[in-house]
Amino acid sequence: MENQFKVTDHLKFIIPSLIGVFLFMMPVKTDDGYTIPIGLLSNWLQDVLANQLSAIMTFIIVITAIFTVIAKAIGPDAFSRTPFFQKLFYMNGFWTITRVVAAVFVIMVYFKLGPEAIHSEVTGETLMGLLHVLFAVFLFAGMFLPLLMNFGLLELFGTLMTKIMRPLFKLPGRSSIDALASWIGDGTIGVLLTSKQYEDGYYTKREAAVIGTTFSVVSITFTLVVISEVDLGHMFVPFYLTVLAAGFVAALIMPRIPPLSRKADTYVTKDTVKMTEEIPEGYNAFTFGYKSALKRSKQETSVYKFLKDGGQNILDMWMGVAPIVMAFGLVALMIAEFTPVFQWLGMPFIPLLELMQIPFAQEASETILIGFADMFLPAIIGSSIEAEITRFIIAALSVTQLIYMSEVGGLLLGSKVPVSFIELFIIFLLRTLITLPVITLIAHMIF
Repeated sequence: MENQFKVTDHLKFIIPSLIGVFLFMMPVKTDDGYTIPIGLLSNWLQDVLANQLSAIMTFIIVITAIFTVIAKAIGPDAFSRTPFFQKLFYMNGFWTITRVVAAVFVIMVYFKLGPEAIHSEVTGETLMGLLHVLFAVFLFAGMFLPLLMNFGLLELFGTLMTKIMRPLFKLPGRSSIDALASWIGDGTIGVLLTSKQYEDGYYTKREAAVIGTTFSVVSITFTLVVISEVDLGHMFVPFYLTVLAAGFVAALIMPRIPPLSRKADTYVTKDTVKMTEEIPEGYNAFTFGYKSALKRSKQETSVYKFLKDGGQNILDMWMGVAPIVMAFGLVALMIAEFTPVFQWLGMPFIPLLELMQIPFAQEASETILIGFADMFLPAIIGSSIEAEITRFIIAALSVTQLIYMSEVGGLLLGSKVPVSFIELFIIFLLRTLITLPVITLIAHMIF
């Protein structure tokens, strides 16, 4: 191996990969808890552009809708000279309408036009706040994502982690990086990584769907916000361990049952060769992984390509994801805030909660399905319940349900990961039914 690669090849793998690990995975202590350097950068940018971000996101979503309508009018040959823009703007009818609806919504929210239900503090303004976060996170995550993806780190981890990820979760070893980036950093970064890996032919449809809906876990920082909202911040450690235990059980079961188990084990393009996970004669997991990493990093030859990849990531996320988060997220929040739909949907859970001896079962039932609209809603609604054990269960469940339309759900729909709205709702329900007994059991031990 030494003869085959020069010192510069080793450095080309090691230095960018270490910078990538530092930016996406190094926990940094702040006044509000822990975050990662990408999080610090995005917070800094949000502070700097605080007064402009609403206008910037409104502009991005409106421009996206205009170009999508133009591309639809021209037909499949629209922007054919630049395949990237062709893929970004030429959509089927459903997604074209979604982008137009998002543009109308964002204009109404920004200028406070139309019914208050659209632009109120609990609907439109909440989502606009999320778009501020997405703008900044996508800018830095998109720019620096090639450091994790293009310089061999995934090849090394892919080989090292296969013996753990395959038997437990039926996934390739490289998915451990997606899970880690989500866990320490942000679920949005996990979805992003998964979508790019799927597009590049590293994951099958089934693997991408499993990783996107199972491992795009909520960051440590955000779980702290949730437990503080229900006034149990002093219980963060047992709370987080409960979330991990329930999440682990869900990760074991979900890939083995429909709808995820029924996803095709085929790649995004027909000609993708199935990735081998066999380690050749004369190598161990580390030496083979390291050699694969060096081969991958050797392919990166120019700064221009790095910047181009990063720039395309950013546009793909800003224009592909933000309109979908706006359209679906706003509708879900309006239903949650201004109609009794989620209260009705929660009624069947009352007998189950009573059976599990959870105090204030009726009040708790109203929070169970509302998390599908936004992960923070159960904590907000449940914060007034008197029993600490019930607030603890509601908070933990809202984090382990994972699929919420105002962020991860909207992002998954906006990404290339092959999951539909209906499938996301079924996955959300299944995760609820799997994690609720685990959380309740642990809660009864603690309280």
